[in-house]
This record gives sequence, C-alpha cells and structure tokens, in this order.
Amino acid sequence: MLQNPRHQEGQGLVEYALILVLVAVVVIVILALLGPAIGNIFSNIINSLNPTATQMAAPTPTPSS
Repeated sequence: MLQNPRHQEGQGLVEYALILVLVAVVVIVILALLGPAIGNIFSNIINSLNPTATQMAAPTPTPSS
C-alpha cells in the first residue's frame, strides 16, 4: 500500500516538535533545580566586584548606648 508523502512529512514535523518539547521540559527542570544556586553565584560575583554596594544597600545597625 502506498503512503501519502504529505503524511510522512507531517509525521517528521510531529517528531521534531516532540523532541523540541522534551528538550524544553528538561531545560525548565534543570533551571528550576539550579536557579537559586546560579543566582547565588552571580550575587557573589557582583558583591566581590563592588563590595560597597552591599554596604550601602543594607547598612549595619549601630548599637544603642
């Protein structure tokens, strides 16, 4: 039985779409798990480059006498 070539082309597109969805789900899961750690790394880099910015943003309280 002969198959319609358009059907085969559509099947290939569906396979590519499923692979793309799978890759997107994997990337989202990885970012959800590693997101806070990556944010902390960037915060540490920014703080090491400009340590006075953190002191200005969160001033240390002075003890009352």
